[in-house]
Amino acid sequence: MPSAMEIFRQTGPSHLTAVDWKNHHHRRAVAASLVEGAYKIERDRQQNLQGPEAHAPPWWEFFHFQLNHLLIDDVDHSIFGVIYESKLPASYFMQSELKAPRYVMAFRGTLTQHDTRTRDLKLDFQCISNRLHESSRFQLAMQSIQHMVSLAGAGNVWLAGHSLGSAIALQAGKSMIKMGFPLETYLFNPPFISAPTERIKEERVKHGIHIASSVVKAGLSHVVKSRHRSSDSKQDQDPFVVLSAWSPHLFLNQADHICNGYIGYFEERRKMDEIGAGRIERLAIKNSIESMLSGALGKETEPFNLLPSAIVTINLTPAPDFRHAHGTEQWWNPNFHFRSMVYQFTS
Repeated sequence: MPSAMEIFRQTGPSHLTAVDWKNHHHRRAVAASLVEGAYKIERDRQQNLQGPEAHAPPWWEFFHFQLNHLLIDDVDHSIFGVIYESKLPASYFMQSELKAPRYVMAFRGTLTQHDTRTRDLKLDFQCISNRLHESSRFQLAMQSIQHMVSLAGAGNVWLAGHSLGSAIALQAGKSMIKMGFPLETYLFNPPFISAPTERIKEERVKHGIHIASSVVKAGLSHVVKSRHRSSDSKQDQDPFVVLSAWSPHLFLNQADHICNGYIGYFEERRKMDEIGAGRIERLAIKNSIESMLSGALGKETEPFNLLPSAIVTINLTPAPDFRHAHGTEQWWNPNFHFRSMVYQFTS
């Protein structure tokens, strides 16, 4: 049987022998590896692999991290997240020009093994229905994040996640910025719940659908806000404006239908600005039709997957199948073709 390090060297970013924390490609590769470590440590638990037989440790030890704490689901007792602590000396983090994290909180996505399948799929459905924040898994994650930030400070804590795990990290990051704590966040293949318009090949048709949707959402937003406008002259600050100060890193694959809705979401904002319809789009991107109808009924109104600002990287390398388009391994590949954009919301 090959050793755990041999397996890591075959499939992981073993080429990254010296990490330059100022290099965004290096930071992306390390963050993806630590998320993979969260997957591997749960698989080790299910297969009862311990000690030198365990496959997980090289995924963090190679980058000089150690385990600080495991996040365990209270329903199926699976490991859904890991808190890593850097082995670098504390004095290293006092140098403001360095971008290395002292702690990284990484969350895995859905596993289809028998031990985790039922719980993970239930959380997937909660994500689709905009109720992930109600789950005990998310609440456990938030408690741990708040605790780590209180101990180490927001500047020393990273969030990272893949798929369902990125939905947890996204929701948590949004909650933390509302408290005044912006966290460096790496979201790999985050789910975007919407109509599958990105599968439409004809660009004019797709763009027309986006414009029509934006107009409808802007109109609904105006109507709903008019009906619920308080007589009190003091209005709460727009949460979308609060969130705009936080720019998480999104890593998307154009062939992944789970996350590629974000590509259209951000691209249409740019196109609407170009045709002079930016004001409509700024109203529309704050809401989904479902969230506004829920708001009219007095329910939760903020869709978890909508973002005002982000640093977006799109993998343009053709994927042979969905597994490769949605997998984590693409994000530590040093040779993939990509396009990056920075999107900043302005009110």
